[in-house]
Amino acid sequence: MKGTLTQVRTYERSVQLLMVNQFTINLGFYMLMPYLATHLAGPLGLAGWLVGLILGVRNFSQQGMFLVGGTLADRLGYKPMIFAGMVLRVIGFAMLGLVESVPALIAASALTGLAGALFNPATRAYLAADAGDRRVEAFALFNVFYQAGILLGPLVGMVLTGLDFRITCLTAAGIFAVLSVVQIRALPARRADDANGRADGRRESVPAQWRSILANRPFLLFSVAMIGSYVMSFQVYLALPLEVRRLGGEGDFGTAAVAVLFAVSGLSTVLGQTKVTAWCKARTQPGRALGLGLLTMGAAFLPLLAATAVPVPDGGVGRWLLAAVPPTLAAFLLALGTMIAYPFEMDTIVSLSGGRLVATHYGLYNTICGVGITLGNLLTGAALDAARAAGMAALPWLTLAALGLACAAALYGLDRTGRLKPPAPSVPATA
Repeated sequence: MKGTLTQVRTYERSVQLLMVNQFTINLGFYMLMPYLATHLAGPLGLAGWLVGLILGVRNFSQQGMFLVGGTLADRLGYKPMIFAGMVLRVIGFAMLGLVESVPALIAASALTGLAGALFNPATRAYLAADAGDRRVEAFALFNVFYQAGILLGPLVGMVLTGLDFRITCLTAAGIFAVLSVVQIRALPARRADDANGRADGRRESVPAQWRSILANRPFLLFSVAMIGSYVMSFQVYLALPLEVRRLGGEGDFGTAAVAVLFAVSGLSTVLGQTKVTAWCKARTQPGRALGLGLLTMGAAFLPLLAATAVPVPDGGVGRWLLAAVPPTLAAFLLALGTMIAYPFEMDTIVSLSGGRLVATHYGLYNTICGVGITLGNLLTGAALDAARAAGMAALPWLTLAALGLACAAALYGLDRTGRLKPPAPSVPATA
């Protein structure tokens, strides 16, 4: 970690602040969100479908508004959108702890999602702009801070929620309130470098900007090809815990084994991200690194696939090992694949945008991948149910491994055909 912090200090103050901000954002978010469903169903006594609705509204408001948030960041500047997102999350988190009516809870959930849609594209575009030629390394460091917040947040939330969930909500709101003040005082104002205007000096309309991005075929193909990476990485929260509890039970062992999954995923990134990125930069091209990352993520499900060929012991150490070891190895390989791909993924988005409307490109990319995650999780859940009903335990792992192979092949094809390279700058016609 000392080397990581030393590397962070070589960047401009704005880049350092954005990294610390992302750690704190995830700390506040993950100290609250893992315990929200329990609060809604327990003390508030809401029905299961209402809990799902409230949580779904947050996800929908964030994924559905990413494009709008990115567009506003490109037109109004990155700093105002980061600040606005922080303020909305202060209000949303405070409401989640203080209100009890369903309409108010839905409104609070929508505000927390909208907040993410405002500051996420702006933060990434700001980081890409100020990191300059060191974008790949900057996004690698960014992911370290990102994962550190995810790792620490639930632990802090567990302690605070043990006292009172309201304390958790208000503490999280307080964290975002402090961040809001920091943005105003310390973060330099930053506007997009690309011209929002046309050759005649007039500002290009939002529909025209969106049409130009939708006409960027390499960017859209890249976005679709990367959906699989998000579907696979999300299985740390869906399929892997379900598999652990299916074999290990719902008792203390199952709970501990699931906690180990998250710890392995987060710690491996915090400790290894910068080393993995340096290794990849020295030995391969960005397009190949992306394909290698997706291939590694697909291979993460092979230990689980192999485990289905082993007879399940009735109990004892053998069953515990079967329940814990393959999912933990899968979690590590998923983290490794993400470490390989993520910095180059973020850099490729900037490259494919041609340095123009970067935040809007990030916004549309997040929306496409968010829709893909939703559909992918529905299909994964269906595969898990079908596997249990038909006695075909290998089905979901075979499907996910094939998904990784297909996405890696798609990225290889895009790279081979030159579609992952920056677009050629337009040359103005001469009289």
